[in-house]
Amino acid sequence: MGFVKVVKSKAYFRRYQVKFRRRREGKTDYFARKRLVIQDKNKYNTPKYRLIVRITNRDIISQIAYARIEGDMIVSAAYSHELPKYGVKVGLTNYASAYCTGLLLARRLLNKFGLDTIYEGQVEITGDEYNVESVDGHPSAFTCYLDAGLARTTTGNKVFAVMKGAVDGGLAIPHRPYLFCL
Repeated sequence: MGFVKVVKSKAYFRRYQVKFRRRREGKTDYFARKRLVIQDKNKYNTPKYRLIVRITNRDIISQIAYARIEGDMIVSAAYSHELPKYGVKVGLTNYASAYCTGLLLARRLLNKFGLDTIYEGQVEITGDEYNVESVDGHPSAFTCYLDAGLARTTTGNKVFAVMKGAVDGGLAIPHRPYLFCL
């Protein structure tokens, strides 16, 4: 078959719908976001918390947020550039500092909600699998879901180091243990 010129008529452009701005910029995967944000209808106005992790060249950003119509509300945040205050001076974007950032976020969040004495997390860091379980007679463990963004979720990604730090810090995050590079 020879060369066929594609003619886009006036009808094509009349019906064309521009994609969302953050999709055009390549910043948001709305297919994944919808599944992370939508809360079950029988839970009414209960927020569905997300552990948002973003890795840049010079920083690791971790936040706990929930969605509202007005926009996402950030509950707590921790950055790897805060780690020098806690003794980690260099290597602020490596796997270990990603773990520390997740740990810092978890402890900061539980302290904010007054759950830090009930859920102490992993006291001795051994690298073994650890899951937070709710304590009877107390508020249930803080549950959130990992939002890795556009990062490739391959085994050993730094996103999972942040998640492991948050789990060891006392947050209940559903996960599979083989995703960590230990």
